[in-house]
Amino acid sequence: MRRRPAGMAPAGQGGYTLIEVLVAFSVLALALTFLLGTLSGSTRQVRWSADAGRAALHARSLLSEIGVGEVLQPGREEGELEEGRYRWQLEVAPWTDPLLPANAPEDPFAAQLLQLRLELAWGEGGAGQRLVVESLRLVQPEPGDTP
Repeated sequence: MRRRPAGMAPAGQGGYTLIEVLVAFSVLALALTFLLGTLSGSTRQVRWSADAGRAALHARSLLSEIGVGEVLQPGREEGELEEGRYRWQLEVAPWTDPLLPANAPEDPFAAQLLQLRLELAWGEGGAGQRLVVESLRLVQPEPGDTP
């Protein structure tokens, strides 16, 4: 029986070929590309979710402050929050019941419903993202106010 020198593999057993190593690296690179793409998409979704959540909180805060300490009047207002990151527009208009006939008499001393439409926009450039909230408020006429 012949002896082999130390460190040599037995006949018929060899290491990986260059082709096998290249295929393994290609599969690994493809898997990592897919994984990083998925993580990047997840990061964008988390960011969008955080921005939308903050917008909802700002909208709730703005709507809760409207008409406090002042008489709510029909008109339009706008402003910015967080140094311009969020922009808002508020439209206040009298609400009319679509089920009432057009020539129905109005009581000038009755409470009036006002429709509030708050539009909150955020995002860099372009249209960005938008949140629209509509609500109704009951406004009592001021004593001494006559139309």
